[in-house]
Amino acid sequence: MLAALFLSFAVIFVAELGDKSQLMAMTFALRYRWWVVLGGISVATTAVHLISVAVGHYLGAALPTHLLGLLAGVAFVLFGLWTLRGDRLSDDEATRAERTTAPAFFAVSSAFLLAELGDKTMLATITLAAGNDWVGVWIGSTLGMVAADALAILVGAVAGKHLPERVIQLVAAALFLLFGAYMLIEGVFPELSGPVIAALSVVVVLGLGAALRAMPRGIRPAVLSRAESASARHPEGR
Repeated sequence: MLAALFLSFAVIFVAELGDKSQLMAMTFALRYRWWVVLGGISVATTAVHLISVAVGHYLGAALPTHLLGLLAGVAFVLFGLWTLRGDRLSDDEATRAERTTAPAFFAVSSAFLLAELGDKTMLATITLAAGNDWVGVWIGSTLGMVAADALAILVGAVAGKHLPERVIQLVAAALFLLFGAYMLIEGVFPELSGPVIAALSVVVVLGLGAALRAMPRGIRPAVLSRAESASARHPEGR
């Protein structure tokens, strides 16, 4: 159970970095007291992740372990690409975060409940629960999301400004892609040792990053285009 708890905490914490839930947490923290916002997030997260682990647990019981590993690898690669694409608040979510007149706790918990249904953190929790102890996944994923959003609340309440979005996006996407590549390589080549799989995963992610950078600007992930523009504006030696 402890292994599942720590794994789920780490994965969901990474998934939340730069996610729209953090943007909502920052916005709410500018209007309400931090403990009200954190309490609302905790209640919504506990409910959503309980549903997620229930789905993942029964799905895992019906599928072979080897297939689960491959499916998890594909899922984490997709999470990485999703994160690389970026996440923005929709107009409706921004309205809920900024203009609601409902009591603070209810406003926060309901907004986060609606925002997390079908979000990548919910899908990641389902994937984790399919192959790990469901209680550990539930506790770890809930704590991971609350901890990540607590950072956003701190920024919103104390500093009132965003974390460095581009850097967070790139790091979170790279970690997800590494998780996914590792699981896929391990599933296809189970005879390889852990260090070899890790090294191959790094090579795969670096190759994918180079391929994405080489794509035409119109279809390239925006975060990579912004990185290129920043380099052009601040060349070395200037």
